[in-house]
Amino acid sequence: MPSLQLSKKRPRKPISPWRTAATSDRHELYEHSVQSPVDESALIDRVFRSLRHRTPTSLREDFCGTHLLSATWVKQRATNWACGFDRDPKVLAWGRSRRSTELNPSQLKRLHIECGDARSQNWTPVDVVAAFNFSYYLFKERAELIRYFKHARTQIKSGGIMFLDCYGGYDSFSEQTDERDLDGFTYHWETEHYDPISGDVLNHIHFTFPDGSRLRKAFTYDWRLWCIPEIRECLAEAGFRKTHVYWEGTNHAAGDGNGIFKKATVGEACGGWIAYIAAEK
Repeated sequence: MPSLQLSKKRPRKPISPWRTAATSDRHELYEHSVQSPVDESALIDRVFRSLRHRTPTSLREDFCGTHLLSATWVKQRATNWACGFDRDPKVLAWGRSRRSTELNPSQLKRLHIECGDARSQNWTPVDVVAAFNFSYYLFKERAELIRYFKHARTQIKSGGIMFLDCYGGYDSFSEQTDERDLDGFTYHWETEHYDPISGDVLNHIHFTFPDGSRLRKAFTYDWRLWCIPEIRECLAEAGFRKTHVYWEGTNHAAGDGNGIFKKATVGEACGGWIAYIAAEK
């Protein structure tokens, strides 16, 4: 995977030129360009079954935003239910409006979304806690991250698992912009600034359109760029007994990731990578 393109969508030829900045919604573009909830739900199922020899039914999505993963989870099986937490009432309202048209009444009953801080919100213990889209990178201090992991652990049933995604590679330390063409628009991931002393990184997502219009800084992320060993050490300090890394394979013909994540103990020193961590309670 030679370049850093923080999108879990596989690149494809645009099939529609109709999108413009004026007619596009940034949250919808984000869901199209960044998230792969069907694939992530399948990954959670596969890993959970391999480690626990049963199928998970309950999921908590921290930093859930438009709660697309939670909605996908309740659609996956009639026995599944999900809760999601986020501090931004506007993005939650957008998600509620969208999910109300996508889910049937039975599915909506199995989806609970609440505005609040994931570090303190309590709910019924679940099989799975998921913190995806690198959301926990907002915690810049080790103590802050461990505090969050400790609370997340209290929200997991005995024998449950926490799932995280993470990213890195030598391009992630470079101040540059990568892009990929999607369905009628181009997604741009910009690293505006990286500080090697603090580990702080400032990233932006921009969108451009066939008519030349653009949405600049549609999303901005002021994060610490955590590495896998640091994350695993913090999980261990928070009380998780074992962690596993799932590394993405390579599509050698395209020079990109192939979307297939397998348990690994050794990674690849490439320009950009995305991986998942499963932490056992």
